[in-house]
Amino acid sequence: MFGGLGYLHIWFWILPRMLFVRSPKLPHIKLNIRAVIAAAVTWFALAAAAASAVEMQPLEIVTKSGVHVFTVEMAKTEQERATGLMYRKELPEGRGMLFDFSPEQPVSMWMKNTFIPLDMIFIRSDGRILRIAENTEPHSEKIISSGGLAKGVLEVIGGTARKYGIQPGDRVAHPLFGTR
Repeated sequence: MFGGLGYLHIWFWILPRMLFVRSPKLPHIKLNIRAVIAAAVTWFALAAAAASAVEMQPLEIVTKSGVHVFTVEMAKTEQERATGLMYRKELPEGRGMLFDFSPEQPVSMWMKNTFIPLDMIFIRSDGRILRIAENTEPHSEKIISSGGLAKGVLEVIGGTARKYGIQPGDRVAHPLFGTR
């Protein structure tokens, strides 16, 4: 009936008509259609902005067992790095977050407000894996250090490094490291 419009017909057709019918019990209630439409447009704009704010990119890790491809969210800003994967209840296999700490520097992470165990893969500027902190403890405020200079940190679901045989020295292919 409404084609590909989905629930938009509720906002722009049915809802305004329902809101403008006077109730016998509340005769003084009548909403302004402009206010309803402005609120709906604002809500859709904010939802679209939030959805498009997440930058997803492919990343490959070359191990002795083969090439493993991940889809990662980029954490480039101070706010994105500070929030990371906090408050997430799940992280699908093959997904992760890549933190950009350019230029290469000592990096420290923690698991505060993080609900799922993660593998933290610290990566040097040449794309080589420096260190892996496996199955980090959710909600822990214990500092997890890179153990050297790192340009990026890849966070994936706990157990991923062991499952794919990812080890220090393996190469990460991604534009952040000039390897893609």
